[in-house]
Amino acid sequence: MKILIVDDEKDILEFLSYNLQKEGFEIFTASNGVTALKIAKKEVPNLIILDVMMPEMDGIETCEKIREIEVLDSTLILFLTARSEEYSELAGFSAGADDYVTKPIKPKLLISRVNALLRRSKSKKEQSFIEIEELKIDKDKHLLLHKGQVVDLARKEFNLLYYLMTVPAKVFTREEIISDVWENTFVVDRTIDVHIRKIREKIGDKYIKTIKGVGYKFDV
Repeated sequence: MKILIVDDEKDILEFLSYNLQKEGFEIFTASNGVTALKIAKKEVPNLIILDVMMPEMDGIETCEKIREIEVLDSTLILFLTARSEEYSELAGFSAGADDYVTKPIKPKLLISRVNALLRRSKSKKEQSFIEIEELKIDKDKHLLLHKGQVVDLARKEFNLLYYLMTVPAKVFTREEIISDVWENTFVVDRTIDVHIRKIREKIGDKYIKTIKGVGYKFDV
């Protein structure tokens, strides 16, 4: 696993490098955002530990630029912030950060956060492909196969079907679907119903079951 550490303080770079190398990680370092972007493009790290306050290009801007680079789409970002930087934490998440650790840094806590992030990422990747009966769905490739044939779904139809398939037999409420699939964008109940109808038209009626007054589930 590759980790890129970005901080303008040499002592922190050395301190973090030492503790993470002991855990078996391959470490790269940069003292500013500009250098970090160059290294990240070349090495494609699994995780970037990024200080918020840096000269030339601060952590927030660096994070935003990382999120624009396609090859770094799966790279996780962990921010380092001072305890008083609540704004930085919020701005960091808005820029695309996955987690943060406050300074002064406690090695055991940092390593615990790093391992937890990498575990979560691995679990998401493993879940990106789901096969149930005659349906195969690959989220990363935006591909759906039904009885071996490619099924063309619109983006929201695909996301909705994938969402239901992640936990077969679980009843998802309309509120959960709106929150997770439409990301709380204002939609009426009828919008969900229309998308479900269109999915059924393409893969048949047997997979998605309506739970009256509650929501939907992927039936197995």
